[in-house]
Amino acid sequence: LIAKGLVDKDRVGTMGWSQGGYISAFLTLHDSARFKAVSVGAGISDWMTYYVNTDIHPFTRLYLKATPWDDPAIYAKTSPITYAKGAKAPTLIQHGSADPRVPPPNAYELYQAIYDQGVPVRLALYKGFGHNLTKPKANRAAMEHNLDWFGHWIWNEPLAVPLANRK
Repeated sequence: LIAKGLVDKDRVGTMGWSQGGYISAFLTLHDSARFKAVSVGAGISDWMTYYVNTDIHPFTRLYLKATPWDDPAIYAKTSPITYAKGAKAPTLIQHGSADPRVPPPNAYELYQAIYDQGVPVRLALYKGFGHNLTKPKANRAAMEHNLDWFGHWIWNEPLAVPLANRK
């Protein structure tokens, strides 16, 4: 699309929720040089953390064809967190604080990994929500957070709430 002139290579972002959040988490750590901003919504960052915390253990065993103890290599290879040193794109992480499907430790790990690389990152936890934001006000908040994030990093608009200084 860039080669066809349909996309400005200097203004590319990616976002997703759930499986799309997993893909966005992978992209922000694995191939983030091409993205100016990323938003990860309720995404798996570490399959091991996911496996020991999720409410659907059988899914993980079917998807990865093993437990973490049977095949730790597949868990590492397919976990975005494995590629933390590749973080370059400013990343917004959005997550329900009571998510049983992709529990919040995945969001905390992703946040810390990106933060430790010195890359701008923000974590928005939606209090009391599970895997989906089920009320219009929460959906609106998530959309506004995304609009603010992408507006800043792609269109150079000021952030509504500036990032805190790093120490």
